Amino acid sequence: MSCSLQGAFAQPAARRQQQHNTATGNADNVSLRARISFPTQSKMDEDVVWRRDIYRELNLTEDANAALYYPVEPTDGRMNLFTYLFKLVMRGQVKAYEYRLDGNESFEDSARVKPLALLDNYHIYYERVDGRVRIDNSDIPSREVTAYYIKESAYYDQATATFHTKVLALCPIMKRQDDFGDATTYPLFWVKYDDLAPFLAKQMVMTSNLNNAATMSLADYFATNKYRGKIYKTNNMLGLTLAQYCKNDSAMAKEQKRIEAEIAAFEKGMWGVKKQQTTDSLASATKTRSGVKAPRTNRRATIAPTTKKEKTTTSSKTNSAPRMSVRRERH
Repeated sequence: MSCSLQGAFAQPAARRQQQHNTATGNADNVSLRARISFPTQSKMDEDVVWRRDIYRELNLTEDANAALYYPVEPTDGRMNLFTYLFKLVMRGQVKAYEYRLDGNESFEDSARVKPLALLDNYHIYYERVDGRVRIDNSDIPSREVTAYYIKESAYYDQATATFHTKVLALCPIMKRQDDFGDATTYPLFWVKYDDLAPFLAKQMVMTSNLNNAATMSLADYFATNKYRGKIYKTNNMLGLTLAQYCKNDSAMAKEQKRIEAEIAAFEKGMWGVKKQQTTDSLASATKTRSGVKAPRTNRRATIAPTTKKEKTTTSSKTNSAPRMSVRRERH
């Protein structure tokens, strides 16, 4: 009896342990579950007819980008983008790739960044507990990450006849001051946005200083291009950044505006100029033979008498095309 009772109680305990292990394993495989449940942005086809890849620098101290920076430390279940990204990289749920000196990203396996190497290279404090690496939230350098490099692609999808601006990659930038007060910039690593997007759908951020109830997910924030950043590089045949061929700051600002205008002009020209032709606008635009605009009065349209020759010509055309008259009503 005791054996049977022991077996009866042991079986649910074993099941509970199995369920706990399954739940823990699923927690580590959020990426797969999220990709299935979250409809990410459609991927950009490689055979698009027009595409422009640009790189921007996002300053997190600006209001448009503040949603990515605050809160600096996790509070009330909220955390900023870098804290969330850092945790995903440390857990191995999102792959990080090294930032090269030329600024170009490489998503090959040979360019992957090892989490422990990242901690050691940037002197991020951690400790080992039972063989596992433990990092306190206060030791995550989210306060020092005050900017991002972002790669986006503006392109025209001929299959759907739509224009898109899609984020392709992110790179957090840490700015750390030394003992003399001089700030040094450290681009940490690149991550592919498609790998990150399913997780961002679960993270909510506040988007308004006036209405604290106005929130959206980080995935929606990037999908709707709420961020603002200055262009510092484009994909060009020479592989040059703006700073390499612009002589000074004013020349760089002018070049940034020119590139923005080119993209906006293509999007606007893609749809063409909308022609608004209404009866009233045509009537107001009509001019007499003397070059004076026709008066805008609500009177019945009169037909001038025609000569015998004109009547003959008119009657000969009635068989080929129907005649139509417009009559204005008096008010």
